[in-house]
Amino acid sequence: MTTTLFRNGTIWTGTSGQTTDALLVVDGVVAGLGEDALGRAGATEVDLDGGFLMPSFGDGHAHPMLGGLEFVGPPVRPCKSVEEIVEAVRVFAAEHPDDEWIVGASYDSSLAPGGLFDARWLDEAVPDRPVFLRAWDYHTAWCNSVALQRAGITDDTPNPPLGELPRRDDGSVLGTLREWGAVDLVTSVMPVRDEAVRIAALGTAADYYLARGVTWVQDAWVEPGDVDTYVAAAERDALRIRFNLALYADPRYFDSQLEGFAEARRRVDAVGSPLLTANTVKFFADGVVENETGALLAPYCDGLHSHGMQVWEGQSLAEAARRVDELGLQIHIHAIGDAAVRQALDAIAYAVESNGPRDRRPVIAHAQLVDDADINRFAELGVIANMQPLWAQQDALMVVLTVPRLGPDRSDKQYRIRTIDDSGALAFGSDWPVSSGAPLDGIAVAISRRTSDGDPEGGWTPEETVTMERALTAYTSAVADQAFAGQASAPWGTIGVGASADLVWLASDPRTVLALDVPAIVVRGTFLQGRAVHSAT
Repeated sequence: MTTTLFRNGTIWTGTSGQTTDALLVVDGVVAGLGEDALGRAGATEVDLDGGFLMPSFGDGHAHPMLGGLEFVGPPVRPCKSVEEIVEAVRVFAAEHPDDEWIVGASYDSSLAPGGLFDARWLDEAVPDRPVFLRAWDYHTAWCNSVALQRAGITDDTPNPPLGELPRRDDGSVLGTLREWGAVDLVTSVMPVRDEAVRIAALGTAADYYLARGVTWVQDAWVEPGDVDTYVAAAERDALRIRFNLALYADPRYFDSQLEGFAEARRRVDAVGSPLLTANTVKFFADGVVENETGALLAPYCDGLHSHGMQVWEGQSLAEAARRVDELGLQIHIHAIGDAAVRQALDAIAYAVESNGPRDRRPVIAHAQLVDDADINRFAELGVIANMQPLWAQQDALMVVLTVPRLGPDRSDKQYRIRTIDDSGALAFGSDWPVSSGAPLDGIAVAISRRTSDGDPEGGWTPEETVTMERALTAYTSAVADQAFAGQASAPWGTIGVGASADLVWLASDPRTVLALDVPAIVVRGTFLQGRAVHSAT
């Protein structure tokens, strides 16, 4: 029997306002709080040193495989100019002469006008091998001329379904690929990463998350090969945090995917790992505003792409959601624009009406723009809005790419976190590696609507801020609710007798720290089922 006593700090239970000063964990499960935690002989004591112990964070929408793989390719994410990206690719290619392809992520789309990057810029660095880079949004890619040639993309290639090939003024293909219909043209001819590299990438992702106090992650885009990797990692006992898999639904192949969804869930269940589930199916209702593929009720300001891109035409999303719901799987829909959010809500309503009542907890991720008429539908339908609080700030991407496309009036209606929370439907996620996977980074913005430089001083649309305790619960108990954690024998997400001891130890109480200082709070330790899985010392 393993017994641990936490004391000498503030222990926040995850229930608003409730704290205690001692916590007893026996064999990974909370056994006592306060006075009831004391007096157990032989307990190993963890001195919190005046710090703050709370339920560990969950990430309700992320891409851990992609995030882990970023560390394998050229380091383009920190680059502040096109020239820096090209140089990083040049250096990486020189250091890896045997790599058939140079593959990396994720560059800043705002570094080129309109987010349009030219293949010829990469040709200067690597003229003889294909180069493929994903943008920060993972909806856009940039490749060199050799990669275009390998994919058979010529100046005569039309825009594929669900994708776009931007062109130069003379009609030649530029080298930027928008949305997966175009991106797939290149990825379909790329060699598959070695399985050992992919399993290691999951380990890299786990290390990243544990250092930030996160112990459960919703992988929100899982294809069949990814299932193979997760199962292999689980069989090798190589998973160090909890993962739930959201199996990707593609409108081009959906009819043939359904049995694969059921089989993937059976395979994962058969492994019997307490750290791995496959209970969810992921849909894309649209793209992103920054490349004008987010689906809007009113047109984009420049009219270039009119109302954006609707991934599922007509009633096809509703019918697909119904069929997934019939399998007992959770619906998880990416919806950025207000038209996409409405379509997603309509699809969930159709599934509910068709299949009758049950505990389904459907998710709409991002909800960047929500029409007033749809706000209350989240709670009415039992839909969880999994939002990314870090995005609710006027950073370079917002100012350079987003606002010009939406205009000031619509821009100020983005990320209505407080409004949606008031309807009773909020949880948080990061979308890592699209943006930082550190919950404290997102929480700082959720409570302030300010950039790391403090702009604007009073906060952007400050009426949409939430309190610190609500931000903490949106990253803990609300994500646990999304994950059906309460159905486990030892649930996580709050601290109480019988709960799994999934905990994060912070150096200071975030409720007493200024918003701009929250990201600097040190994560001293992370515990999964009572085991120390990360330590800052």
